[in-house]
Order: sequence, then C-alpha cells, then structure tokens
Amino acid sequence: MDDPAEPRWLTAEERQAWLTLMAVVMRLPTALDAQLRAEADLSYFEYSVMAMLSEGPNHTRRMSVVAALTEGSLPRLSQVVARLEKRGYITRSPDPDDGRYTLASLTEAGWQKVVATAPGHVEEVRRLVFDPLNQSQVRQLAAIAGRISSAIDPHERFLREVTGVESQE
Repeated sequence: MDDPAEPRWLTAEERQAWLTLMAVVMRLPTALDAQLRAEADLSYFEYSVMAMLSEGPNHTRRMSVVAALTEGSLPRLSQVVARLEKRGYITRSPDPDDGRYTLASLTEAGWQKVVATAPGHVEEVRRLVFDPLNQSQVRQLAAIAGRISSAIDPHERFLREVTGVESQE
C-alpha cells in the first residue's frame, strides 16, 4: 500500500516525457523570439502583446487583460507598451467605462506590423511545431495540451478570452 506521505515520484517514462516537455516549453519561445527579431525587429513578447490586441474588439484590450493573456506582469507590460508606443504601434488611454483601467490599442501602423509579421511567424510555428507531426499527432497534441491547460486553468480564462469559444476538451 502506498504511503500518502511519500512523494509520488515520476516513473522513468513520465520523467522522460516531463524532460521532453520542459525542453519544448523552454526552447520554443527562444526559437520564436529569434525568428521575430530577425524578420520583424520585434521580440516574442512584443509580438504576443500586439497579437493579443489584434484579436481584441477594435484592436483594443485593457492592459490588465493583456498582461494576463501574455503571462506578463503589469510593470513588464507597461515597459513593453511604452517601447511600442515610441515606435508608433500602440496607444494607451483611460478606459471610458472605468477610469481605473487603461486601454491599449493598436494603431494603424501597429495593425499593419502585425499583418506583415504574421505570415513569417506562422511559418516558423508550422516549421517548428506542426511540420514534424502527422494529422493524428496534431489531434493528439491538441487533446494533450487541452487537458494540461484545463488542469492549469480550470475555468479556461485564456482560451475564452483569446478565441471567444470554450475548449473542445
């Protein structure tokens, strides 16, 4: 009988799966960052901020929502948005519905930057993530990622906010 005080150590197979997952989690953003910097002069985080705004109503979201969606702190987001403002890609304004919040909006130049950057970014995502997989593996990846995401975020806040739909899980 298992001792409830004893840690549930990973099996050899689980450990290998965990280490492989961690390699992907840690290295994929770096690879995407390199492509975005080389081709679009944007960091992965800057592009993620702009992409989240591009998906919002009128290309606008509350800064607190963008911070949550990009897993960035408000201070980090504020620094990045200030840099993107200087480049003419984003503007900030008080939320007319509640002045305690600040809205971030893509400018026309910001929207055009996202439109111009997206094809190269998607091609890199395809090359790194989807091209090595067959269709069955893509479906498995979606199911596995969905289950892990649901364990992390049972209310699926991220998925609902970004896509406007519930998980297919």
